[in-house]
This record gives sequence, C-alpha cells and structure tokens, in this order.
Amino acid sequence: MKIVLYQPDIAQNLGAAMRLCACFGVSLEIIEPCGFPLTSKALRRTAMDYGVTDTLIRHKSWESFVNVEESEGNRIVLLTTKAAKPITDFTFTAKDTLLFGRESQGVPENVHDRSDARLYIPIVKDARSFNLVSSASMALFEGLRQTGGLPE
Repeated sequence: MKIVLYQPDIAQNLGAAMRLCACFGVSLEIIEPCGFPLTSKALRRTAMDYGVTDTLIRHKSWESFVNVEESEGNRIVLLTTKAAKPITDFTFTAKDTLLFGRESQGVPENVHDRSDARLYIPIVKDARSFNLVSSASMALFEGLRQTGGLPE
C-alpha cells in the first residue's frame, strides 16, 4: 500500500504526508507538477527528520504514473468527496495505491474515470471535507488495518 498525491498545492501537506508515510512504513509518491518548489522551507520544516525531498518518488505526468501502476498490477483507489462508496464499505488489498487530489481542485474527470475505485470518508452532512493529510491518515490506517499491515 502506498500514498500518491496528485499535483499537491501546499508544501506543509506534502511534509505532513512524508511524516505519515514514514510512521507507517509506506512509500509516498507525487504526480507533478507541484504548486511549490520541492525544496521549500515549509516542506523541510514539516517533514523534519522523517524524510527528505530526494526520497520521494516523482512522476512527471498522470500518464507516466498510470503506466507504472499498470505494470506493477496496482489498483488505484481515489479518495474524493465525489465518491458514492465510503471507505468503511470497501475491501482494501496490500497492492492498493491511495490517490489524493489537489487541495484546491481535487482531480480532473479523466483521473476519476481511470481510478479503479472512488471512496469517501463519512462526515456530518454540512461539513465540506477533511484536510488532505487527515484524510490520508484515516484511509491509510483503515487500509493497513484491513490488510494486516499496521506496525506492531
């Protein structure tokens, strides 16, 4: 299982995602372009000693990312507020790639269309959404819990 961020906008979220992935022992990938330089001071401060920018797996485009996922036999699981199925009704596998969209815009329709599953995290009716890394934390924890991948 791994986390992939689609064209992230906010350096602090990428840094927090680096910490999240380091704490659970999963890889973090990004699909470029990013809305900030990867050497951003905020990114280094947020990630602290949990990771550095040169350990990220970087995909130059959506198409190159999809080619890698298909060649590795991974399932792309998009977390989106536009989904019809909650994460609590989904059966994760260890080969799932958890994909999260831009903080400002989500992902375009072609990404929705290509994803193997589209899930949402249940929240109260009038709430808009969680922060990106809060969502990633919940989805990753649920996926690892279901697949027996939680650290001991």
